[in-house]
Amino acid sequence: MSRNKHHGGSWKVAYADFVTAMMALFLVLWLTAQDTRIKEAIERAFRNPFSSATKESVGIIPNKDVQALQQQKGNFDSMSVLQLELLRRLTEDLAKLLQKDPDGQSNVKLDLTSDGLCINVFDRAHKAIFEPDTARFTPYGAWVFSTLAWEIGRYPTFTVELAGHTERGRAATREDYGGWELSADRANAARRKLLQHGVAAAQIYKVSGVGDTQPMENTRPEDEVNRRVSVQLRVQEGSRVGDSVTNQPKSVAQAARTNGATQ
Repeated sequence: MSRNKHHGGSWKVAYADFVTAMMALFLVLWLTAQDTRIKEAIERAFRNPFSSATKESVGIIPNKDVQALQQQKGNFDSMSVLQLELLRRLTEDLAKLLQKDPDGQSNVKLDLTSDGLCINVFDRAHKAIFEPDTARFTPYGAWVFSTLAWEIGRYPTFTVELAGHTERGRAATREDYGGWELSADRANAARRKLLQHGVAAAQIYKVSGVGDTQPMENTRPEDEVNRRVSVQLRVQEGSRVGDSVTNQPKSVAQAARTNGATQ
């Protein structure tokens, strides 16, 4: 009787081990095929599974990665990690495009701040963005703003604020047209150029001219570097990565209707 005892269950254990090994192999192959950003996120998750992706800590366990990021780049509590990653990616893409022009980097300054991405476009004498004392673009200026528009238009979760600036001591072309009027007209010309090349009207939140009241830090107010248009990209309140521009705060939608009426 003992010779006929059933031993048929051992193959099931061997088969389970084989399936487990194959799953592990496929998981490793999948991980190695992912880009660096996903690999880093998975690594952080395994190192500290109790950490939060968007807050400094959960319970009593601190998220050292987020703390280090805040120390390096300021306080980004208002943004999610994915939104911050989109801003970083946009900054890198713009830097690569501007490198195609030898003077591009000296005429455009990109600053990633706690409020978003600030892009300053300088109207320098040797590489003018606008024709002198007007809001008409030079061919180079049109290229710069159309390039910005193509990239900004790819990220509809960010709102756009435009501000025109002038240097102090600029001679007015006529009595009723000074720095305030010129800076406002140039900001509005930039708005039209962005809309023309792919930025949605609903993304435009504010357009203003501030004259010579906001010079660049550590510069003389009379320096030509203060003759510029600044483009501020901000995260829409309540927006999520992947949201369309129609899913935005009421105030932004109202601004879009107003901008559409003034085009």
